[in-house]
Amino acid sequence: MIISDIISLDRTECAVNCQSKKRIFEVISEIAVKGNPQLDLTHVLTAMLSREKMGSTGIGNGIAIPHGRIEGIEDIVAIIVTSEEPVQFDAIDDKPVDIFFALLVPSEQTQEHLQTLSSIARKLSDKEIVKAIREAASKDQIIAALA
Repeated sequence: MIISDIISLDRTECAVNCQSKKRIFEVISEIAVKGNPQLDLTHVLTAMLSREKMGSTGIGNGIAIPHGRIEGIEDIVAIIVTSEEPVQFDAIDDKPVDIFFALLVPSEQTQEHLQTLSSIARKLSDKEIVKAIREAASKDQIIAALA
């Protein structure tokens, strides 16, 4: 999985103003449906919140990889958001989160879903990449950090 194949400027936001976990999920859902008319806002939000109820997708170091399975899509949709201030997220290390790399995955793509999550986790374990994302002042800089 090459991450640059699933990321795009129109599904990236830099320094959004969010104070809650629920609100960040709403922002991610709004971004996801903006360029994807086949997606339904409520369905996307519900899919991610349902997955989150099973356990936090906060992987530590201020990073979360929220995700959900979506019926009717053919390709993985990635949404990248950084928040102006870190959000309490019940992450594995109990630290607030300011980098959100969300994935919407076709419901039948179990293996691809796991491979994509693994690729993203590996990429985000690189301290220089994470530092560049945190220091990004624009969507372009976030994309460049992940390329």
